[in-house]
Amino acid sequence: MKTLSCYVRLALPALTIAGLLFGPNPATAAQPTFQTKARQAIMIDFDTGTVLFEKDSNSPMFPASMSKIMTALLVFDELRAGRLQMDSTFRVSEKAWRMGGSKMFVSINTEIKIADLLRGVIVQSGNDASIVIAEGISGTEESFAERMTERAREIGLTGTQFRNATGWPDPEHYTTARDLATLAIFLIREYPEFYTLYSEREFTYGKSLQGKPISQGNRNPLLYTSVGADGLKTGYTEASGFGLTASAVRGERRLVMVINGLNSVRARSSESERLINWGFRVFDNYPLFQAGDTVEEAKVWLGDSGTVPLVIDEPLTVTIPKSSRRGMQVKVMYDSPIPAPVVAGAEVARIEITAPDMQPVLRPLITAQDIDRLAFFGRIKSAIGFIIFGSSSDS
Repeated sequence: MKTLSCYVRLALPALTIAGLLFGPNPATAAQPTFQTKARQAIMIDFDTGTVLFEKDSNSPMFPASMSKIMTALLVFDELRAGRLQMDSTFRVSEKAWRMGGSKMFVSINTEIKIADLLRGVIVQSGNDASIVIAEGISGTEESFAERMTERAREIGLTGTQFRNATGWPDPEHYTTARDLATLAIFLIREYPEFYTLYSEREFTYGKSLQGKPISQGNRNPLLYTSVGADGLKTGYTEASGFGLTASAVRGERRLVMVINGLNSVRARSSESERLINWGFRVFDNYPLFQAGDTVEEAKVWLGDSGTVPLVIDEPLTVTIPKSSRRGMQVKVMYDSPIPAPVVAGAEVARIEITAPDMQPVLRPLITAQDIDRLAFFGRIKSAIGFIIFGSSSDS
């Protein structure tokens, strides 16, 4: 018996593929020309994981206060596990009270609720609040930083190491733009009930020397624009430059972006807005298959059924430039005919979606049902028919 690989072009002429779906190695879409002044940058489609743009996204960089995304996530872990509640309190140490940089303006030896500390970290970028959290959860900031790094490894951040809870300059405290984007995607997906804190524009805590309440605005510039932003966190040190990890939603699409290494607040604001707008304007998502869809009816050799449905077990959506909607080629590849017996759920084929200058989408196809082998005389009859008439499954 001669087996041939079966290539089937499906009737989907309106789309052109531009990248792999999100998985262990996120795809990079074919990128129309875009330039940015940022030293490092990446933008990812939240649903498909397709990388729409990147610039030195795997290069080590100092995250500055963007580190506090992980600081807050460890609090979310504790809240989810029931070890903390929003009205639980932590005591302010002298170290936390004396900490410089951006501040929540906590008072020494006071007890502060977790709900307030989270807003102090997320909205006000308080270094003092971050240390209160670190000491409250792990005893010392150093131990908390070790826990931050351990959590980073669990999430899949391969280029990140934390040495403190604040992002305070330290040559051994580093990350990558890709890791920060991965962290942001994880937080948004895992903790939607807490993620809403990142869209709060203002938080009031403490009093000034004149006795007036201290109100501070969220430093995320995209929250004050029309791009659809709802998070996450800015960062700045002299070594890192100005950076931002951000996410924005329009309709059913969400983009996650990281930029870093800009030379001013104004540049951070303008570059981040420009990149987000470009991502929404140039790209779109196109669903091709739902989980369980039959992609092909494959011929079966010597089975009690002549064909077996090949189905895709996960939804398949692609993110592509809107200008590349035509010319997509979709192939189903398998050795035809498939010999009986066939076991339901067996991976016997794959679907491949390609287009010029774009990485392919490759997904397995599985058999939808069991197919028993024919009895002896049935096999003889089927084999004779195959020899005489051949197979119509090759195309």
